[in-house]
Amino acid sequence: MLSSAVCARTVCARTVCARTVCARTVCAMSGGVDSTVAAALSIEQGLECTGLTLKLRSEETGCSSLQDINDAKTAALNLGIEHLTLDLTKEFDEHVIRHFVRTYESGATPNPCIECNRNIKFNPIHLQLKKIDYDFFVTGHYARVTKDPVSGRFLLQKAIDEKKDQSYVLYCLSQQQLQKARFPLGSLTKTQVRKIAEEKKLVNAAKGESQDICFIPDGDYGSFIEKYTGKEYPHGDIIDINGKVIGRHKGLIRYTTGQRRGLGVAANTPIYVVSKSIEANTVTLAEDEALYSKSLSAKNINIIALDNIKTPMRVKVKTRYLQAEQWASAEQTGENNLNIEFDTPQRAITPGQAVVMYDGDIVIGGGTIC
Repeated sequence: MLSSAVCARTVCARTVCARTVCARTVCAMSGGVDSTVAAALSIEQGLECTGLTLKLRSEETGCSSLQDINDAKTAALNLGIEHLTLDLTKEFDEHVIRHFVRTYESGATPNPCIECNRNIKFNPIHLQLKKIDYDFFVTGHYARVTKDPVSGRFLLQKAIDEKKDQSYVLYCLSQQQLQKARFPLGSLTKTQVRKIAEEKKLVNAAKGESQDICFIPDGDYGSFIEKYTGKEYPHGDIIDINGKVIGRHKGLIRYTTGQRRGLGVAANTPIYVVSKSIEANTVTLAEDEALYSKSLSAKNINIIALDNIKTPMRVKVKTRYLQAEQWASAEQTGENNLNIEFDTPQRAITPGQAVVMYDGDIVIGGGTIC
């Protein structure tokens, strides 16, 4: 069992950020307070830092807007470091937005932040193509990286501030990506980060938090997908769990497992989306108890703490970013597949979302729920 092995070894594992003097470091700077404080702390460690902002969208709202880029440039100037802007709008569209749209069209619910971390933010190929040479890649994520001195594997761990912990959306990082990743905020609370920003008089010390889905600032996923694809998604029947028609839906892309609001169906008790059928173009509604299940399967897995899971193991599991961890048994059923059996039934397990496994504060790995 991993608890007695990995957890014990990580007590003496050196925090990777400690071995950093004079290393060439790219600091991802979004224009927000977190990434700016991360850059400032890296400079304090004696790193040779360059600020880098990724231009991901052409629009003036949402992620990497002109205002964000200018904020990042100003912050880098105030810190006394060089600043570069890398245009990845084409790559972001291909790997994040198209994936988001295709996933909704398939009936599942995507997590674009994970795809962005996997294919855009931490993808070394983008910097290599621009001939940007670096030893470390610093971001403002709340997480930690350590190295297991026995196995030599790089481990992803939760942040000290569990309310801000972002290890769930970083489970997809490979050993190569973790080797270069540095998370200076992982050992700090958000309150401490704000205080550092104020003490250093950083220009964006009071800047607010970013949006969950940065390229859809108004949160209207359905309208965004229709505008992006130019399609009109067919309306269809809303049915109950027995197959009786009880209403009409406005296109399957506008519904997700566990949804209660905006259904347009009157009922004496609260009802929720429990499933969708692409073939029949139907949305099925039922009462809350129908949302619970004890198992799930996952694909596209990434195991961090081990080469693979050779025998079933006890883990704690999250199937949503803000969900409390739940005890379960995990079994790797193929090179790229997992099966999870929960101790108690879990609510609204949603295809397309990530399942992430933990042993204490160590991320074992995860995959995409299917």
